[in-house]
Amino acid sequence: MPNMSAIVHPQQRHFNPYAENGGTILAIAGADFTVIAGDTRQSEGYSIQTRYAPKVFRLTDRAVLAVNGFAADGNMFVKKVKQRLEWYKHAHAKDMPLRAIARLIQTMLYAQRFFPYYVYNILGGIEEDGSGAVYSFDPVGSYEREACRAAGAAQSLVQPFLDNQIYFKNQTAAPGRSHPSHLPLPDVLSIVVDSFTSATERHIEVGDGLEIYIVLAKGRSLQGVEGLHGLRELSTQEDGERVFVLQRDLKKD
Repeated sequence: MPNMSAIVHPQQRHFNPYAENGGTILAIAGADFTVIAGDTRQSEGYSIQTRYAPKVFRLTDRAVLAVNGFAADGNMFVKKVKQRLEWYKHAHAKDMPLRAIARLIQTMLYAQRFFPYYVYNILGGIEEDGSGAVYSFDPVGSYEREACRAAGAAQSLVQPFLDNQIYFKNQTAAPGRSHPSHLPLPDVLSIVVDSFTSATERHIEVGDGLEIYIVLAKGRSLQGVEGLHGLRELSTQEDGERVFVLQRDLKKD
């Protein structure tokens, strides 16, 4: 005999196609370089799914994309962006400029606005004039160029620190002096490492490993990166912009 009360009263079925997989990403632009970084922990709730899930991806020798949010959406979105950039290179025999990549990402995100990719993107790299640049995006394509940006689980911990160290918020310059418009590369790398070290101590969804991508403008010397242990170059050409990756361990508990 069927349960008549279940038939009479309305029932609700719920399915959530998204998940929050933790992790944190950030990017900082310098005068002639950009640093993009992300941790490697992928989790859901109190469970760690994997301790190595990259969130930062090289697109070209001048552009690196960091994605954070729903890992499956992020991986698929990066795959589609790389495909579009490959089509562009076949058609024009050159890599797409950074600001054009930012507009491409905006268009791709906005096209999915009714069922969006649940990812927060940060694009970093070198503009055509040789300056470092960072573009941050929300899941439906709104974006802006900034000097620094953090996103992800520990954004509320990391962004105020970047505001203080990069934008010099709540800091008063010494008498007769002004704050620098751009920090040197070694200082930026120290800030990035300190940001993730402190976030790992305070947030359970951040940790395991750290990947730091460094994009240098064409003709810039390796000053600031020489001698770094474990530094690997990913560039395809030696006479243009150069991309390096640096890996560090974070706490695994």
